Amino acid sequence: MISHNLPYYKQIGKEVEVFEHAFQKKLPLLLKGPTGAGKSRFVEFMSHKLGLELITVACHEETSAVDLIGRFIIRGAETVWQDGPMTTAAKKGSILYLDEFVEARPDTLVAVHSLTDHRRELYIDRLNEKVKAADSFLLVASFNPGYQRGWKELKPSTRQRFISLHFDYPAPTVEIEIVSAETSLTESDSTKLVKLAGKIRNLQELGLTESPSTRLLVDAGKLIFDGLAPRLACEVAIVQPLTDDLETIKALKDLVALYF
Repeated sequence: MISHNLPYYKQIGKEVEVFEHAFQKKLPLLLKGPTGAGKSRFVEFMSHKLGLELITVACHEETSAVDLIGRFIIRGAETVWQDGPMTTAAKKGSILYLDEFVEARPDTLVAVHSLTDHRRELYIDRLNEKVKAADSFLLVASFNPGYQRGWKELKPSTRQRFISLHFDYPAPTVEIEIVSAETSLTESDSTKLVKLAGKIRNLQELGLTESPSTRLLVDAGKLIFDGLAPRLACEVAIVQPLTDDLETIKALKDLVALYF
């Protein structure tokens, strides 16, 4: 059952319109952008808006085609087939969201190909049958381009099976609005968090693998609103998640002290 209460999402551009058109035309959608920029929240928001079930798979290096399609399992004295999330979504006409799609094993990428073209069907070789996707089925995938550059990137042959939307951290005024709405924090404290994030994002010399995401700012804001000291909230929700290097941690804590 889909809840009618839309999760909070602040529209930045034309992403809602693009998603709706992709759904109407049954075009798979690829969301590109850094961690914590709102990709997953956007998909959750759109599933509620369209009244469709959302099935999410958090992909990792061990995610295989079998994990998505399904497998035989032993149940009591019988061996029975159990559909995986991709097969379930195709049959039910749900939104299938493959988060960090590029992290999955290569056979997983190949497995989705027939769902991303005119066929919109899934071949289950272990059952020797084809599953035709229901009309309302939509495949959405996300990945963080440039993360661990040169290690894992989507092949052009896979990329070109999707239409794509780029996500980035919102403009400061918008990010302040998001943090305030998500945390009930004052505009003043929300502004301090956003300014802190902006400063860290521009400090290339820190050598951080990831920049502080809007998600981390929201986490810090929730802790501050709950009564945790702002500097400590920023340390545990922003500084520590970004790095384990002691010198970098000290530098980031010094930055926090400038704003709080």
